[in-house]
Amino acid sequence: MRMPFDDTSDTPDDALLVLYANGDPIAARVLADRHVARVMGYATRLLGDRAEAEDVAQEAMLRLWRIAPDWRQGEAKVSTWLYRVVTNLCTDRLRSRKRRRAVGFEDAPDLADDAPGVEVTMAEKQRIAALHDALETLPERQRQAVVLRHIEGLPNPEIAAVMDIGVEAVESLTARGKRALSAALAARRAELGYEEGN
Repeated sequence: MRMPFDDTSDTPDDALLVLYANGDPIAARVLADRHVARVMGYATRLLGDRAEAEDVAQEAMLRLWRIAPDWRQGEAKVSTWLYRVVTNLCTDRLRSRKRRRAVGFEDAPDLADDAPGVEVTMAEKQRIAALHDALETLPERQRQAVVLRHIEGLPNPEIAAVMDIGVEAVESLTARGKRALSAALAARRAELGYEEGN
């Protein structure tokens, strides 16, 4: 008799994916709980649009469920695979935006995010907006590397796997991205409430 899959906290992602492929719906829910919020946050930072990020996160998870029967444990981390898929989906959407602009179409207006969240001070909102604006000025690959490293907290080897580049290239992209962000935000230190030493 099969027992309920009660304690999943220690089950590795790839084992959960194999369980899902073998018909365990609880394994899918646990995997989604572990990863959807993170990949959606990553997509939001790359795209600057929460609705598009939701679509990307949903598509990435659908692709994960589709490849589950063929997943080979130990070859790649599920999180790395998801970040790579999200990166590719976001890159496709950003290129599509550029093509639409090139032929004269306007981007749809941004929709207000009415999702409930924790209350933050006006200064924090202003700082977050300033960071988002500065991230938008970075070249696409630098933005991806900076977000994966400094916001998502991935180690350089995992970022290299996500972006399909070498670790040295990741280090170079993040270093250049950090310098560019610092330069973009330097003039706004006082406005954002940063004093010397903060």
